[in-house]
Amino acid sequence: MEKLPPIAKVYEAWSAVADGRVKLHPDERRATVTSSNGEKEYTVSWDEDGAAYSSNDNATYWQGYAGYPVIAVLMEQGRLPLDRAAAEAFAHVDWSDLNERFKHDYAAAVAHVVAERGLDATRVESAAQTAYDALAALDLAVKRGSVRPPRTKKA
Repeated sequence: MEKLPPIAKVYEAWSAVADGRVKLHPDERRATVTSSNGEKEYTVSWDEDGAAYSSNDNATYWQGYAGYPVIAVLMEQGRLPLDRAAAEAFAHVDWSDLNERFKHDYAAAVAHVVAERGLDATRVESAAQTAYDALAALDLAVKRGSVRPPRTKKA
């Protein structure tokens, strides 16, 4: 992979998987991933041989690295290791709120969740590093989706 995301995106992907917010549509080579606060839905798609993935989440679209929706889809497809126990420890985290509160300091947001939930930091960091290293080793291209990122739904 050409450009790697912050490792915190692994934790966000775990939340999406644990919450059941990833819906694979393999016959169409796409998936939909709902944001942690339920206000947005992202589309992840891949080419026929699985060598290129695209998404309209902000990280993938604007920063050019695999955002958490892409990582979550790769985990659901079995292309990245998924530590189910670690993922479950991050269920029901509103990353949208946390990332805003911590001014997009993703590591601080993760540290907050680990401390607040009394998680074994060494264990979850090791599991995240395993997934991250596997992501780095994948030979695939990541591209911005053809549709701009969705806006937050207004009430």
